[in-house]
Amino acid sequence: MNLSASHRNLDLDRLEQISVGAHSVVPGIVSDDSVRGVVVLATCNRFEVYLDAADEAAAADATVAAVAAQSGLAADEVRSRLSVRSGEDVVQHLFTVAAGLDSMVVGEREVAGQVRRALDHARTLTATSSDLEALFQGASRVSRAVARRTGLAAAGRSVVSVALDLAEERRPVSGARVLLVGTGSYAGASAAALVDRGARVLAVYSPSGRAEAFAATHEGLEPVGQDGLADALATADLVVACSGSGGTVIGADDVARARSRGGGPAVLVDLALRRDVDPAVADLPGVHLVDLAAVARHAPESLGTAVEEGRVIVEAETARLLATFAEREATPAVRAVRAHVESALLEVAARYPDDPQVQRALHQFAASLLHQPVNRARSMARIGRATEFEQAMGTFLGLEVEPPA
Repeated sequence: MNLSASHRNLDLDRLEQISVGAHSVVPGIVSDDSVRGVVVLATCNRFEVYLDAADEAAAADATVAAVAAQSGLAADEVRSRLSVRSGEDVVQHLFTVAAGLDSMVVGEREVAGQVRRALDHARTLTATSSDLEALFQGASRVSRAVARRTGLAAAGRSVVSVALDLAEERRPVSGARVLLVGTGSYAGASAAALVDRGARVLAVYSPSGRAEAFAATHEGLEPVGQDGLADALATADLVVACSGSGGTVIGADDVARARSRGGGPAVLVDLALRRDVDPAVADLPGVHLVDLAAVARHAPESLGTAVEEGRVIVEAETARLLATFAEREATPAVRAVRAHVESALLEVAARYPDDPQVQRALHQFAASLLHQPVNRARSMARIGRATEFEQAMGTFLGLEVEPPA
């Protein structure tokens, strides 16, 4: 099942409130006896919890409680903000998200990396399950297929690119001295985009102290020390902030002081859901702020045919994964039939211990005998009729099929 909130059903302020401590909710959820696995996907415009649960109602309650504890919101308030999906809707939704078809900027590629990192984070907490592994790995395959087979990837659309387009309406990036705040995935995408657009100097500051390590892996970046933010602001023409550190990094007073020194940024771009830049910056004379709300308002319309092609791919891959899940239901029945045939084979083969030709013929006969029942079990499972196959084997062979653990 899936519990989610995004720019589709919440304004960004309410989404920010529910996203507080997004990844910290995992231990609280997975500790519930009803939950077999959990993966949290948190981006600049969505907060989603994917659950593999024996009791979906209990798992939903555990999720609401964990989110309420981290966000400080009342449980009823959290529940009202989260949409709930189950069954095949979960698969189709994640595949659509991973392909960039549900993004603020349709076709963006950053979300594909965020989906991969969400699974990696759950793995580090030993919070995944085999079904969630299959679901998220399938989502990554769908993302690559949509990028490869449609025109969405070639369009180069992303939250970062739209934000920089808006910034350049006020101040060209080419030749500018840019201060980048943050060292996460959006910082990497922003750094690449800024270099492509001809930024003259690109400095990076990290509230968590990772600027030097980040700069070492990105050619041409200048790290800013923990006590160097004020000076970096005073010399910057443009700021791009995307740290998501959970609190204001650049206040209106910071920008005002930088401007009073004869320089300072004329444009600030804030891509963090939990704002890095104080919104009051927009009230300063000569200063323009581009935030996620502005990106949402100016995001280009969908690419018609390419989006439809992407949705066809999503639907086909959704059906494929659901068939795989369904086939798993046939596994106990297949195992029982194999065991029955192999037992009979061993009994007959024991009568001819020194005749390799008979042994080989018996194994070939067993393989041929199993082929049709195994394929039939899987095909019936795909259409939700695995129980009928089990009943038939019980009647025909007297087998008792053990249910999966």
